[in-house]
Amino acid sequence: MKWWHAAVAGLALAGCDGGVDSGSGHPGEQTYNRYCFSCHATGIASAPRTGDAEAWTPRIAKGMDALLQSTIEGVPPGMPPYGLCSSCTEEELAAAIDYMVERSRPEES
Repeated sequence: MKWWHAAVAGLALAGCDGGVDSGSGHPGEQTYNRYCFSCHATGIASAPRTGDAEAWTPRIAKGMDALLQSTIEGVPPGMPPYGLCSSCTEEELAAAIDYMVERSRPEES
């Protein structure tokens, strides 16, 4: 078993709702907190950390459609298709991606 298989399995078994509700009211916040937080808050398996503008800038430049397609298809070696949310709709995934993108844009000077 590859190390990332164990990491993903461990995260899936660890449960959901690992994130903190910031009360932003963003439609993707709940999905992010339930399924994305565990990897994207810490950078597990090379996931771009939410808030890391340097890591997100080239991804954001590809556009939201490309980010959604990557999420649906998965990003080897660490992110399985649909991330850790096989039951999420495309709309829920897009909202979670938007939530991460909004928090990861470079600050304007």
